[in-house]
Amino acid sequence: MSNIKTAFICVHNSCRSQIAEALGKKYLSDICDCYSAGTETKPHINSDAVRLMKEIYGIDMEKEQYSKLFEDIPKVDIAVSMGCNVVCPYMPDAANFNWGLDDPTGQGDEKFIEVIRAIDENVKKLREYILRMKNEQRQ
Repeated sequence: MSNIKTAFICVHNSCRSQIAEALGKKYLSDICDCYSAGTETKPHINSDAVRLMKEIYGIDMEKEQYSKLFEDIPKVDIAVSMGCNVVCPYMPDAANFNWGLDDPTGQGDEKFIEVIRAIDENVKKLREYILRMKNEQRQ
């Protein structure tokens, strides 16, 4: 059975969705191919997100990740919006979820860490969902 493809999506694909992609690769790589994408791109991933992910997890998001548009990733089975405070992007033909997370950009480390922890917890819950989904497909 092939891996489920999951996209973490946001408007700019520069902070929350990038964090989710990194944690998705950390926790889901055995069952899921993880991507992030947006309707717009930024030239760089948010520097506070990059710094804190290195400090907390030892993950260098700039090593393998960059800001991408929807058309830059394959068709996905699951699309997770971060919570855009505007109209969130929607991916047809995918199970769509919205995590409703505030954008920590421009705020202090405390807010970033709060959002990173929420993403960590949500990615672990997503793992349980994917495992149930795969189990149901086998039956």
